[in-house]
Amino acid sequence: MLTALEVFTTVAVGLMVGVEFSVAFVMNPIFGALPEDSGQLARAHGGRMLGAVMPFWYIGSLVLAAIWAVAGRDHGGTGLVVAAGALLLLGVLMSVLLLVPINNRSKTWTPENRPADWKEQGKRWDGYHYARVAVIVAAFTLLVTALV
Repeated sequence: MLTALEVFTTVAVGLMVGVEFSVAFVMNPIFGALPEDSGQLARAHGGRMLGAVMPFWYIGSLVLAAIWAVAGRDHGGTGLVVAAGALLLLGVLMSVLLLVPINNRSKTWTPENRPADWKEQGKRWDGYHYARVAVIVAAFTLLVTALV
């Protein structure tokens, strides 16, 4: 049963990392290259879509890592799992404190109602997101290392 938990947790976190990596290095650059207001509209739609799913994914990943750490406390790699859990917690805190406030504003923007500094807010969100991606990639790496 522990092995199934380990694999499920690792896959769940790995998929989350893949989505967030894709947002940072694939989707947002594509959106930024779209003509006129299309990029801003695409980011707003992405913010609504992923904003509805990612809180559950982040919290769920953190809970799974915590369960793994407790269930596997007598097995090797527990320290790595605890460290990964700490990084996942940091990712949640970064989301709540830095990214969600910007996302909650930007997901409602249209070309008619967006603020004058909308591009700067988007760049700020991107910077925080790059940092969060680095944190969750590190967490995923620790989980994979603990798994093997």
